[in-house]
Amino acid sequence: MSNSPQETPGLKTAEGIPVPRATYRLQFNKDFQFDAAADLTKYMARLGISHLYASPYMKARPGSTHGYDIVDHNAINPELGGEEGFRRLVASLKEAGLGQIVDFVPNHMGVGGSDNAWWLNILEWGQDSAYAGYMDIDWDPDRRFLQGKLLIPFLGDQYGKVLEDGNLVLKFDAEEGSFAVWAYDSHKLPICPLNYAEILGHDQADLETLGDAFDALPTFRPHVERRAQELKAELASLVAEKPDVAAAIEAGIKRLTGTPGKPESFRPLHDLIQQQNWRAAYFKVAADDINYRRFFNINELAGLRMEQPELFDLAHRLVLDLVADGTLDGIRIDHIDGLVDPKGYCIRLREKAPKPFYLVVEKILAHHERLREDWPIEGTTGYEFTNLVGGLFVDSANEEAFSRIYSDFTGLTQPFEDIVHECKIRIMEHEMASELNVLARDAARVARSNWRTADFTNNILHSALKEIVARFPVYRTYIDGSTPADSDRRDIDWAITQARRAVDAADPSVFDFLQALLTGDLVAEPRSGYSRFAVIRLAMRVQQYSGPVMAKGLEDTAFYRYNRLVSLNEVGGHPDMFGVTVSAFHYANLERARRWPHAMLGTSTHDTKRGEDTRARLNVLSEMPDEWERQIKTWSRMVRARRGDMAGTAPPDKNDEYLLYQLLLGSWPAELTNVTQPDASLLKGYIERVEGAMIKSIREAKVHSTWAAPNTEYEDAVIAFLHECLDVTRRNPFLEAFVPFQAKVAKLGALNGLAQALLKLTVPGVPDIYQGSEMWNLSLVDPDNRLPVDYETHQRALEQVEGELEADPASLPGFMDHWQDGVVKLAVTLKALKLREEKPELFAFGGYEALTAQGEKSEQICAFARVHEGDNVIIAVPRLVARLEDESGNRLSWGDTVVTLPASVTGEGSGRWKNLLTGAVLDAESQEEGAVLTADKLLGGFPLALLVRA
Repeated sequence: MSNSPQETPGLKTAEGIPVPRATYRLQFNKDFQFDAAADLTKYMARLGISHLYASPYMKARPGSTHGYDIVDHNAINPELGGEEGFRRLVASLKEAGLGQIVDFVPNHMGVGGSDNAWWLNILEWGQDSAYAGYMDIDWDPDRRFLQGKLLIPFLGDQYGKVLEDGNLVLKFDAEEGSFAVWAYDSHKLPICPLNYAEILGHDQADLETLGDAFDALPTFRPHVERRAQELKAELASLVAEKPDVAAAIEAGIKRLTGTPGKPESFRPLHDLIQQQNWRAAYFKVAADDINYRRFFNINELAGLRMEQPELFDLAHRLVLDLVADGTLDGIRIDHIDGLVDPKGYCIRLREKAPKPFYLVVEKILAHHERLREDWPIEGTTGYEFTNLVGGLFVDSANEEAFSRIYSDFTGLTQPFEDIVHECKIRIMEHEMASELNVLARDAARVARSNWRTADFTNNILHSALKEIVARFPVYRTYIDGSTPADSDRRDIDWAITQARRAVDAADPSVFDFLQALLTGDLVAEPRSGYSRFAVIRLAMRVQQYSGPVMAKGLEDTAFYRYNRLVSLNEVGGHPDMFGVTVSAFHYANLERARRWPHAMLGTSTHDTKRGEDTRARLNVLSEMPDEWERQIKTWSRMVRARRGDMAGTAPPDKNDEYLLYQLLLGSWPAELTNVTQPDASLLKGYIERVEGAMIKSIREAKVHSTWAAPNTEYEDAVIAFLHECLDVTRRNPFLEAFVPFQAKVAKLGALNGLAQALLKLTVPGVPDIYQGSEMWNLSLVDPDNRLPVDYETHQRALEQVEGELEADPASLPGFMDHWQDGVVKLAVTLKALKLREEKPELFAFGGYEALTAQGEKSEQICAFARVHEGDNVIIAVPRLVARLEDESGNRLSWGDTVVTLPASVTGEGSGRWKNLLTGAVLDAESQEEGAVLTADKLLGGFPLALLVRA
């Protein structure tokens, strides 16, 4: 795999860590392979990108659409083009002068199916498998029927029904000489060789002899598996050489095969299955009985114990080789909070790497939480920036009005905090109940080791733990056996204090015990009687549990129930925080410049609930609550009347209806702006996208329907309502009312989208552009946000922009005349990235200085300077843009609004500046408070300013 060592040219920190100038995220799958990415390297380079930021491309489950279900960390995914295709991509990147960052998945692997060798080996050999310790499996559960067994919850119905329907079939692999039960011909469940004799039988001499040898396998400990492989090879040879052996095996399998309609005929196969190291079960059983750690509640993704040094070295062999040979400049760690010890993992990764590399982690921070500064990383992947920059365009002055409108329309008044708590409880009582049972059981085992706490029962501990986890204000803490950080103590104390008030415990001292356990204080004193290993390990496992509970309860349930303004319902977001002030935005950027200057900045990802420009549009609604209220009431009356629902009580419920209107406003195709009677063929694909987003939202909310038990009657009613809204086969009053309002919101939203993009490309940090988002990204929740990008259109647009700007450097504002095509966003992105290319030190290492605005519209401008060794760049964007237009949509004057330039920016004199986006030259004016630029000069001709010294 290794090429000769090479390094991508670029900036490095004092420690030698390469600093990307800007990254471009690509989502690989079987329909977008390495060669397709190789074809884009010149495009990315021309745009001003320095690094490809690749989705996971290690070998994943066949047909994977995302690459996170890895089955082999040390193999390149053959569906993406394999090693040859990967080499071609690497060569193309080098030729274009681009580096590469890869998304790496250490927390889990894809299981089930028939392609994960480690998983299959564990199923075959159970606890004796060499890989059994690599996955987080509880081989000693309270449930006796699972003692020493691994639950396999992949059946689509009750085990007995699946068995009697003939969907569990015993098969022989003639090449391997092995037996396995196959569920639905897709999930391979190996038979342990210790049971082969039962299948081989006594009717054929060679097989009887081999069966005896398989029975004798235990005498070969500790080399049982090696001996079994030898016997399998011997069996395969016999089958290939002797037809009567093959016939005898077929007869043996037939003897164990039941006949549908004759239940008792399945007894022999059932008895064989009962002897295995696995238990096949209905997928719904997982919530109660699962005994392996999963990625959230996904049965097909099993957690890895990456804290084990042997596993760490094995799983990272390929990725560190790619760092060594210069193929990779950086690694993005997926789901860092899933690891038992994130800090220890990052330290080990740095130590094992052959040279310095760029390292960021996927981490969601609570609004009061800071990223741990003792982690040896460059920062996060940028969810906090996504919500910071989006909040800047939300009018916080209208929060009360928006809350009233939402409650009046939907009838819902429950505070968001209570919704989150309720949803977390639901997750722990349903999808993730088994994990909580295990934690309570282990807590009881710890309690019984000291007479003072010996009477805390499983039930008492279960109830208290559930409420503590439900009250956690962060995804997780980071107790590791050392002295707890103050922030960890604060969050644990908060959760326990809140839980005490909520739970009427039979013995309130249980909270004292759990507080000492979760902080590690339980074993702080010598001779406590408690096992230090057991206490710290349990505290760390509770941490591993609280993160998924928060993610599933908050992001994947509460975010779909609370629809006040769904642009705020974003990964890492806080829907109850209505807007971000300019001063708060500046403070966050100053903090990033000081603490994490090379953190990644994202506005759209493969995980965001809505695309960046969808959110930018929806944020406009926060500025016009009265008009929004009039519109939704009118739309609802129109559509429900047309459906004969004058009372407004038929499905969808008002909350889902409220969501639908926002999704339509936010994602309405730009090319259909002002089109009141679109062609049905143009709407077909769009309607299908919205259908998918609505169905997912309804099932995630878990109010009317769920993934496990879909309520198709309700879902069909929602889809019918959507089709009524967008029916173009006859005159449609809804569209006649909707389209003009949508057009107004869309144009203002485009201004928000442009401002958001320029901010991302110029504030401290490494900007990331998600595939295709250099033009409008009006996507909805996944899989909509992972749809193929029309790169031919993007490349033609880039050629157009380059050509027009070369012919006339001042032509960029003209692109606003046809803003719907997204070319104006591409042009702004190109200009900003080219400036980063020209001034790499300023953007990578430069300071950040907030610029003060004064005057009647000072709150509607955000301006700052990037400064480095006497060089300066000034950036200014408008916010709350609806206020800048009159009722006819005409732009209003900025009045007396000015931006003050401090001496640290102007140097001697007031200074002359050039706006790279318009070509205009601006002279700063001298006023009493110092040098100023008027807002009319800055933003009058074009709504963005990117100034360099003229």
